[in-house]
Amino acid sequence: MIIWLKKHLLTVLMLMGLAVGVGLLLYPSVANYWNSFHQTQAIMSYNEAVSQMDTADYKKILDDAKAYNKKLGKSGIQWVMTDEQRAEYQRQLKIDGTGVMGYVSIPKIHVKLPLYHGTEENVLQTSIGHLEQTSLPVGGKSSHCVVSGHRGLPSARLFTDIVDLKEGDTWTMTVLNETVTYEVDQIRIVEPADLSNLQIEKKKDYATLVTCTPYGINTHRLLVRGHRIPNADGDANLTADAIQIEPIYIAPFLAAPILLALLAILLVSTRRAKRDPKNMAMTLYLNAKELRL
Repeated sequence: MIIWLKKHLLTVLMLMGLAVGVGLLLYPSVANYWNSFHQTQAIMSYNEAVSQMDTADYKKILDDAKAYNKKLGKSGIQWVMTDEQRAEYQRQLKIDGTGVMGYVSIPKIHVKLPLYHGTEENVLQTSIGHLEQTSLPVGGKSSHCVVSGHRGLPSARLFTDIVDLKEGDTWTMTVLNETVTYEVDQIRIVEPADLSNLQIEKKKDYATLVTCTPYGINTHRLLVRGHRIPNADGDANLTADAIQIEPIYIAPFLAAPILLALLAILLVSTRRAKRDPKNMAMTLYLNAKELRL
């Protein structure tokens, strides 16, 4: 075995390099599929929990969320929360212990993602988060809900494609069994500290999707705002810091040359071995010797 390894060390190393290159190419797709699977499972689990709720509990949770938004609409958004305010926020729309408060669907870019309380990094690495100082995603007059998500993570697409949204496009937010629909009416690029476009406006029902821009650079924030419109059936029911360049675009440029070089060396080595009678004789001799051992 040792003799064989010494004889074929170059081939083994090239095959290992080939495997690494293939893995590099496949990782973004596999990782994104894996996270999409878990995101779907989270939404299914949420819907299952909602379906088993008692009617009185359902009504109380929804009424409390609407009252929370109404109170916030009067006081205005407080960008620095006290411990008491944060605790009150965490109690809102708490269906189970997962932290999911609902989910967001953006048909144009084929996105459906669970929406979690807060925008901590452990949330934004796998899904999207509700900016805790803003209105809850149940709508209402004088409310403005803000949802934040990363772009270009190596393991999930998340808000990577919201740059494709245009004025007139729509998305929905579902909480419990209630769905509210928003139509894009404003798209802006602002400085990270500029919160003026996220304020509550009197009698307006807004929601804004937030991510970083330019792609892979992170210097600004992209705000896609929508105003509430009636649902299709007629019933009108800033924190994205760590952005990485989408590896699905980088990996091929890194892996393809490596793979081509390895394949070329492997082919040349194989052809030389076949053409050299001494190598062939030596190979046969070593194989026969190994069999005897």
